[in-house]
Amino acid sequence: MTTTTSPPPPYVEMDGHPATEDDLRVPALLGFGHFTAMQVRDRKVRGLGLHLDRLGGANRELFQLPLDGGRVRELVRHALDGAGVRDASVRVHGFLPPGESRTRVMVTVREPAAMAPGARSLMSVPYARTVPHIKRPGEFGQTYYGMLAARAGFDEAMLTAPGGVVTEGAVTNVGFWDGTSVVWPDAPALVGITMALLERGLAAAGEPSVRRAVTLDGLGAYRGAFICNSQGIAPVRRIDAVEFASGDGETERVMAGVMGQLEAAYGSAPAEPL
Repeated sequence: MTTTTSPPPPYVEMDGHPATEDDLRVPALLGFGHFTAMQVRDRKVRGLGLHLDRLGGANRELFQLPLDGGRVRELVRHALDGAGVRDASVRVHGFLPPGESRTRVMVTVREPAAMAPGARSLMSVPYARTVPHIKRPGEFGQTYYGMLAARAGFDEAMLTAPGGVVTEGAVTNVGFWDGTSVVWPDAPALVGITMALLERGLAAAGEPSVRRAVTLDGLGAYRGAFICNSQGIAPVRRIDAVEFASGDGETERVMAGVMGQLEAAYGSAPAEPL
C-alpha cells in the first residue's frame, strides 16, 4: 500500500505578524486584490525589481494607493524569518478592505518549487481573462479550464480569445519558435516576470524575441513551443492535435538548443537580495 503526503500548509503573515483568524477573513471574504508569486533562493529573487513594480502598479490601479517596495521587501524578509527558511515559494498579496485607507499586505511562504521535467501538452480553451495585465487571486475560469484539460489528459489549458487567438497558458506564458526567433503571442495577457526576464536576456544575447499574432489554425507553422512561469521553463510537445515532434529527432535537437538559449537567458538575470 502506498501513501501520498500532502504538502504542509503555508506559513502566512499579514502586515508583518502571523495571520490571525480575523486577518484570514480578508482573503476569504474579499476576492478583490492582486498578488505576485516568486521563487526565493538563499533570500534572493530573480526579477525582484519587476515583482515590486508589478505590485506597485497594480496597487495604484486598483486602490489608487502606493505600495512601497521597501515595505514589501521587509515584509517578505519577516515572513521568511517567521517560517525559518531561506528557500521558498512566496506570494505577496495586496488587499484594501472596505473603510480602510492602507493596503493590507499578506505574505504566504511555502516549500520551494520548480517546473517539473519533461515536455508538456496543452489543450486550447475559449477563455480570455478580464483585465489580464493584473495578476489577481480567485481566477475561476483558469482553474475550471485547467481542470478540464487535466481530465482530458493534458498538462495545462491554453487560453484563446475569439477567433482562436492564442493569449497565454492558464498559469504560464506560452512562447513559440519559428525557426529563427522566439515568438510571443501579441494579444492581451499577463506579462509574467519570467517572460520579461527572457525577453531581456535574449535581447542582450543578440537573439531578440518578437511579438506576433498567433492563432490556432497557424500553429503548424511553428517548429516548437514552450511555457514559462516563476517555477521555470518547459518545452511543449503538443497543443491539441498539433505535435511539435518530427519523429526523426531533428525537431527535438533544434528545440533542445532553443531551450538551452532560454535557460541561459533566464540564468543571466541576477538574483537580487531581499
